[in-house]
Amino acid sequence: MRDPGYYDYLPYDGTRPVITWPGGARVAFWIAPNIEFYEIAPPVNPQRRAWPRPDPDVLNYAYRDYGNRVGFERMFEAMQRYGIRGSTSLNVAMCDHCPEIIEQCAAAGWEFYSHGTYNTRFTLGMDPDQERALIRDSIETIRDRTGQKLDGWLAPALSYTENTLDLVAEMGLSYVCDLFHDDQPTPLRVRSGKLVSIPYSLEMNDVIAYNVNLLTPRRYGEVLRRQFDRLYREGERSGTVMCIPLHPYLVGRPHRIAAFEEALAHIAGHDGVWFATGREIAAHFTANHYDAFVQASHPVGEAS
Repeated sequence: MRDPGYYDYLPYDGTRPVITWPGGARVAFWIAPNIEFYEIAPPVNPQRRAWPRPDPDVLNYAYRDYGNRVGFERMFEAMQRYGIRGSTSLNVAMCDHCPEIIEQCAAAGWEFYSHGTYNTRFTLGMDPDQERALIRDSIETIRDRTGQKLDGWLAPALSYTENTLDLVAEMGLSYVCDLFHDDQPTPLRVRSGKLVSIPYSLEMNDVIAYNVNLLTPRRYGEVLRRQFDRLYREGERSGTVMCIPLHPYLVGRPHRIAAFEEALAHIAGHDGVWFATGREIAAHFTANHYDAFVQASHPVGEAS
């Protein structure tokens, strides 16, 4: 059995160092809207097809473009109503395709982190220099178009190489969202610097909820509330993290938006919730808890 060695082992059993969030919050809550562009005829990657149907896959291209034309506005308005800033998981080509969306997010104080250039161009098969160039393009595009430093990484279409984590850390980023393995932040093993994984839940992701698990909007809203309620209860002892990853072409449909709005009302109705960005969660954890978690952890397969 091979373990990739991305992180050490620290069970969620009451022996972990206690996480304290700003203001004594129980839950660090963040929303990660995926603001994406899907090319109708992307370059071919030999390891993975971009579209399930033959090119040109007009059906899937237009289905996703609904998010940039319509769904984004519904999602944005709901988040604004509750004063929640987004942490934008950005295909940086959106800065050219739909600059109005980028400007709107920036004006609202949203964070931008990278989800690659296009969601139809994968890192699969890239050598280190190619992947460095991809990361560098995100760093420069986000800096030039929004004025922000790039701190976070979510691989395009969740496609990784064995070098990704080391390269992300090497190039000065501070957190990643791709590992899905915990409800609290985790220090990662990298060749240089400090890198943190922060929770980004697949089960709360509207793609998984609607397209894989085939939930109804009402059921999805219930799932979001139950996730929050449990993490809120456990967060009384040590701070937890809840993330809602979103895609405007799904959550922003007329028949689905109300379920999302109702979940936000439920969460916003509680004291002790830190409405944060990914950058803020990673920075607070790294400054206050990173070293204690490293010292308390041990390599997978070794007793503590």
